[in-house]
Parts: sequence; C-alpha cells; structure tokens
Amino acid sequence: MQKRTILDIIEEKGKINVCAPMVRYSKLPFRELVRQYNCDVVYTPMILADVFKSSEFARETDFSTNERDDPVVIQFAASNGKDLADAAELASPYVSGIELNLLQDINCGCPQKWAIHEKIGAHLMSQPETVRDMIRTVKGRLNIPCSIKIRVHPDLKETYEFVKRAESVGVEYITVHGRTKTQKNTEPANLDAIRFVKESASVPIIANGGVFSMADVEEIYAKTNVDGVMSARGLLRNPALFAGYESTPWECIESYVHMALGYGTNHFIFHHHLMYMMEDIMSNSERKTFNILSSVPAILDHLESDWGLDVSRLM
Repeated sequence: MQKRTILDIIEEKGKINVCAPMVRYSKLPFRELVRQYNCDVVYTPMILADVFKSSEFARETDFSTNERDDPVVIQFAASNGKDLADAAELASPYVSGIELNLLQDINCGCPQKWAIHEKIGAHLMSQPETVRDMIRTVKGRLNIPCSIKIRVHPDLKETYEFVKRAESVGVEYITVHGRTKTQKNTEPANLDAIRFVKESASVPIIANGGVFSMADVEEIYAKTNVDGVMSARGLLRNPALFAGYESTPWECIESYVHMALGYGTNHFIFHHHLMYMMEDIMSNSERKTFNILSSVPAILDHLESDWGLDVSRLM
C-alpha cells in the first residue's frame, strides 16, 4: 500500500502538526511516540549527506525506520547537489519501502557555527543559486517530494527571492523558521515574516519557532494562515503537545520507556528525553537526583522506586 506524503496530508486535513528534526533526539522511538499524540508528520534528525553516502556505519546508526514510521521526512545537510542526491538515493529504498515517497529536506535553517564553517545549513541562506542547483540535481535524479527549511533574512526581500528561486526548480513545500540566523531561540519568532512568506509563496508553508502549547499553535495559524506548524523544543518537553496536553501525561512517559527499551535506545538519549519530559513534575532536588543517574538500569530502578513505574510491565 502506497504511503502518504506531507502533501497528501495537507490536502486531507488542511492544517498539519509536525515534529521537527532534532539532532540526537528525533530518533525512531520518539517519532513513534509523538505519532500517538496527534502529530501528523515527523522528521529524522539532521544527517550530513556526505557522511551518510560514504559510510555504512553512519547509515546504520543515523537512520532507522519501520512500517509505522509513516510519513517520515529525512533531513540532510549538504554543500553540493551531488552529495545530496547520492545520499537521498541511498536512503529512499529503506524509507519508502515499496511505494513510499521520501520527503527530502535541504536544511538551510541550522545556524550552528560548525554548519556555517562547513558551508551547509544557514550558510546556504546567502547562496540562493547553490541551493537552486542542489534542488535541481535532486529533482533530476529522484522522483520524490523535495522541500527546504529556511530562516528568514533581516531583509525580507531576500527571503522572497530565495523562496521564488526554490519554487522555480520544483520545491513542493517550505518550512520557515521565524528567526534570522543571528537570533537566539529565546527571542520571539517573527510571525509577520512567516505570514509574508505564506502570502508570497505558491507552495504550502510550515511555520517553525516558539511552539510550546496549543495556544501558540492557534496564534500562529491565526496570524500567518500557514498550512502546518512544526515544534521542536516544545515536543521534547511535552510529546503530547499537539493532543492538547499542557504537560507530559504519565502514560506518555510510560509509552516512551516501553518503546525506548524495545528499540535499544542508548543511555544518553534515554536519559535526556526523560529529563525533558519530567522537567515540569520534578522538584529541584528530584532533578538533581535524576540528572546523575548513569545507566539505563539505574534510571529504571529510580523510576520504579520513586515514581511507581511498573518496569516489568513495560519490558
């Protein structure tokens, strides 16, 4: 059975909820978790295309999927079209199965210094011709939906030109993070800029930035009229955000423990996901105790003795 693309879901629902790509965190167990709580589309962590195409070890460790992971968008960072298309070509059979459309995202919105040094991520926001050529290379080799994720420019005329170039070579949708590459995440997202992109574009627009509650989601829709809203840190703290929960419900934590153990999640990721999810229900002293737990068995013992988690039921 052919799996749906993000465009299919937008057509069906009108507005969609999206889990953002997050380095280390948006792995398969977490993607499966947020799907249980009204998340329509999930992303992989950002993956370096040149490493992915060159290293079997990287492919095995960076990306895993299954039949329930649908639809999933794989996000690559790349500095040239060949690396991007090579990586996409390698990934697509494993993601699509027989009939899945792989949603390819060229990440132009990552402002980390290493990304700019490597001429990927936010560096590409000043290289519209390079991005256009990268998209053209992918579209020329693969019949898959292709999108870009961008940050807004200080001068929105540049953003307009960037979007129009991307549209001209076949980008199917665009995710817009409502901050410039120099702004911090503590600064509010520029909803006027996102609305400007939505009004200027001929493809669906997904809004990203500052989404921590359904009130934030509703405000973004009201002020921008976008086709979808993407959350990152908000979902880390509360994977049930899109289902209307104000904080992580206990059954969500139980579900994550069950899935993480089943998939063999390592201690670092397991520990950090639970730290985020339980932040609002822990006291300062409880956080200090939890933060120093140094192994998965130690975490499970703590959850059982201090929080009443029935670990045997989840194993």
